[in-house]
Amino acid sequence: MTAENQTDSLPTFTITEAPPTRRRSPWLYVFALAGLGVLIWGGIYFYETVIASGKSAEGRGTLTYEVVRSPLQVTITVDGNVESASNVEVKCRVAGGSTVLWIVEDGKFVEEGEEIVRLDTSAIEDKLNSQRIVYEKALATQIQAQEDLEATKISVKEYEEGTFVELLQQAEAGIRIALENLRSAENTLNYSQRMARKGFVSSLQREADEFAVERAKLDLDAANTKKKVLVDFTKEKTLKDLVAKREAAAARLRSEQASLQLEKARLDRLQEQLKNCVITAPQKGMVVYANAFDSHGSRFGGSQQNQVGEGAMIRESQALVRLPDLSKMQVKVTIHESRVEDVRPGLPAQVVIQDQEYKGKVLSIANQPQPTSWFSANVKEYATTISIEGETSGLKPGMTAKVTILIDNVTDALSLPVSAVVEQKNQFYCWVKTPQGPSRRPLKLGRTNDKVIEVIDGVKEGEVVIRNPRAIVEEAREEPPFEKQSEDTRFEGALGTGGGTEPSAPAAQQPQAGPPAGKTVAPSGGEAPQGGPPGEPGKRGGRGSLDLLELDKDGDKKLSREELPERLQDMFERLDTNGDGFADEAELREMRRRFTEGRGAAGPKGSRPESPSKDDPAGSEPGNAEGGRGSR
Repeated sequence: MTAENQTDSLPTFTITEAPPTRRRSPWLYVFALAGLGVLIWGGIYFYETVIASGKSAEGRGTLTYEVVRSPLQVTITVDGNVESASNVEVKCRVAGGSTVLWIVEDGKFVEEGEEIVRLDTSAIEDKLNSQRIVYEKALATQIQAQEDLEATKISVKEYEEGTFVELLQQAEAGIRIALENLRSAENTLNYSQRMARKGFVSSLQREADEFAVERAKLDLDAANTKKKVLVDFTKEKTLKDLVAKREAAAARLRSEQASLQLEKARLDRLQEQLKNCVITAPQKGMVVYANAFDSHGSRFGGSQQNQVGEGAMIRESQALVRLPDLSKMQVKVTIHESRVEDVRPGLPAQVVIQDQEYKGKVLSIANQPQPTSWFSANVKEYATTISIEGETSGLKPGMTAKVTILIDNVTDALSLPVSAVVEQKNQFYCWVKTPQGPSRRPLKLGRTNDKVIEVIDGVKEGEVVIRNPRAIVEEAREEPPFEKQSEDTRFEGALGTGGGTEPSAPAAQQPQAGPPAGKTVAPSGGEAPQGGPPGEPGKRGGRGSLDLLELDKDGDKKLSREELPERLQDMFERLDTNGDGFADEAELREMRRRFTEGRGAAGPKGSRPESPSKDDPAGSEPGNAEGGRGSR
């Protein structure tokens, strides 16, 4: 093609001969598609015949795990709440409680001495005014009692040092006067007697002088008696009366002083309560309202104290706010009773708070379980405190924390994934890949961390086990038959079955308690003891309905509730059909008859429920599959 032709062809842009494919035959597409289909079919055939040939014939998608020895960390992972390790609680100190008039905002940082709560003072002020009046009256009474005591003291001193001395002096003066009068009368009588002998004094005058002497003697005796009475009797009597008044006044004073102190203490207490209505921060920190529930509290159950807020009624000694020390934080968690025995103080722990990891350790474990609400009364959990080590800036009380406690660290453990272990009849199994197909192996298990579980016995290192046996192996999906037993079967061993000639089932067929997580699982096997003394509950005897009468302790041919074993006492009402409080021979036979009829209606002899084991003579509770699995 020349240059001129190229130039001429440019304006028209004709390329009719350019695409050569339009001249190709359409069969080429048909052959291409057929070849692609052959390749796809060949790939599928290769996968099914070559790659999938090593899989189990029972299904595809098998996941396997080669048993190896590796480190095993036994841990417990629980959630908890962050709290301060050192909290200063501010409580209501007002007797009888009060009402919050004002409270600082929750979460605010306050300084020491800053006002944070103000309570209602109206009721306290009324009591305070009344108490002031009572106190002043008590003070006046105490003052009067003090003055009365001082007056009685003066009275005693006045009599001892004044009145008695005066009376004694008067008595002594009377004696001296009487003596002088007697001496004068005697002189006059002597003179009269001499003059009468000489005839100068008449006999009448002499007799008058004699009478004057007698009267003077009488006056002297009276004066002596008066002094004796004053010294020996009047003084002692008067002193005792005055001292008694003094002591009574002193006792009255002490009583009034005690009453005054009591009223003063009440007044001071009211004044102190008035001051307590204004609460200040004991230290600087962040204010946190004390509105937390207890560990299981909620609106449906559990205890909850009055909520803190303006207008709220507050009890005495109720916590209002907390001032946590944010430099020392810890985590409070609760651990289920099945794992609490594995936890002890000092165990290391890992704490994750908002994707931030911290190191810690177990500080303490409660001795008693936490209170529960009505819908979780059977759940027993123990409060455990975990420390947070290192820098805790940015953490606030109430944050959610995930805590992993390291229980044990096994450096060389033979372990399996938890998904590879299947529980059947309280025994644990795994399925090992063999040339003949999956082979079931009973396992003796050890500790677990909820991901892998330690194998003590059952598999060897290097064996390949199936990780998803329930999805692959039909045998793993088989559940043990569950036969619902009536409550009458609890008496199977005690009532007998028409002579008691049937042997007990082997122990390997009996339900056994499964191990809790982290505990060693012992393999089952062996035969349960058969036979036994006639009438022993839980074992078969040869005396039929009379077996229970072996428990008759008082020999009255009747059984009371107290004579039955504890495991059978809850069925006593079914035995005591007449409600007289005793189960006699006729009632026991009737129970045996109903039990036998119930067993006959259940099916043939070979399909009857398994007999109770030695460890559980009462048998499985109705509704519990596999001998009590549901009651774990």
